[in-house]
Amino acid sequence: MNLNYTTEELAFRDEVRAFLDEKLPGDISAKVKGFRRLSKEDHQRWQKILSEQGWYATHWPEEYGGVNWSPVQKHIWDEESSRYGAPRSVPFGVNMVAPVIIKFGTEEQKQRYLPRILSGEDWWCQGYSEPGAGSDLASLKTRAVREGDHYIVNGQKTWTTLGQHANMIFCLVRTNTEVKAQEGISFLLIDMNTPGITVRPIITLDGEHEVNEVFFEDVKVPVENLVGEEDKGWTYAKYLLTYERTGLAGIGISKAALQHLKELATRRIKNGRPLIEDPSFSQRIAQVEIDLMAAGISNLRIIASVEGGGMPGAESSMLKVRGTEIRQTINDLARRAIGPYAIPFVEEELNLDYEGDFLSDENAAPVTPQYFNNRKLSIFGGSNEIQKNIVSKMILGL
Repeated sequence: MNLNYTTEELAFRDEVRAFLDEKLPGDISAKVKGFRRLSKEDHQRWQKILSEQGWYATHWPEEYGGVNWSPVQKHIWDEESSRYGAPRSVPFGVNMVAPVIIKFGTEEQKQRYLPRILSGEDWWCQGYSEPGAGSDLASLKTRAVREGDHYIVNGQKTWTTLGQHANMIFCLVRTNTEVKAQEGISFLLIDMNTPGITVRPIITLDGEHEVNEVFFEDVKVPVENLVGEEDKGWTYAKYLLTYERTGLAGIGISKAALQHLKELATRRIKNGRPLIEDPSFSQRIAQVEIDLMAAGISNLRIIASVEGGGMPGAESSMLKVRGTEIRQTINDLARRAIGPYAIPFVEEELNLDYEGDFLSDENAAPVTPQYFNNRKLSIFGGSNEIQKNIVSKMILGL
């Protein structure tokens, strides 16, 4: 494996940097770098810029409007966009449901939904988890019963990220109760404006409205909104989750967070010296930086292994486990770095236009909300314990 970029890849990196220098809005970058709130309009504005450049759907086939970058080009983009403070694309449409539609959907579904994802006309959310079906997703209870040319859907989904903005949701539903749990699940595309759907916010510990509960009461879904075959949805769900887990590694995001941690530790004074000079604390920073470098190398190694086509299998679970542990460690060290200011925070401080007095300083304001919010990283996308089981079975043969 060659860890050095080729001449062509270095040229691509220069092109990415020039684009970000010219096109990335300064106010959006300031929010990302300062870990402030991004609005729906911020995401849509950046998506429009990427779409105009032709860089929004980085792994779609060109025939559907994608750019079809190589795995190394995607890696370069993730690294550079994180370094510049570009928002990560909201993944549910472009990175999650779209690959499923491209691989398993009908031609009519591709022609309808893919252009609307590219244009931003559709904002998607994910209907997987339920109150009694999280890591054990196959135990989901939401039912879809076929009646003529429609399915009638009843049930509940939870932890539906940004569902308050969405007009479409892709759902796993149970269509057969007489077979093994994994064999009776189907994959439906549902319009959120359909009568019978109720969205209820869940306000998390950091004060954010990021996730929701979604209730379905006799919701009529056209049969043509079924992706692939009835009762085969588990296959499509596993395909989608591989994309989700690989993205959760967040190497670029962790590098930006590590730089923020170092800045906090440089300004924080302990016993008359910057905290970053404290031997114990600096050792902990060094350790997480080493871990992050190792994870980055693993990411490149896995990228190299799929360069000729295909997609990672259990390797995506390895990246998900290690990547989320590293991000949580960085969050924990940042919380420790700001000391007593980690306890109180004013929710309004998370807005870029906040003009009041900060309890500590504006760079420390997002630390506690980030710490609370990212505790979920080791749970969603399949808990890290489940990912370790996948690795032990598929790689170690246990």
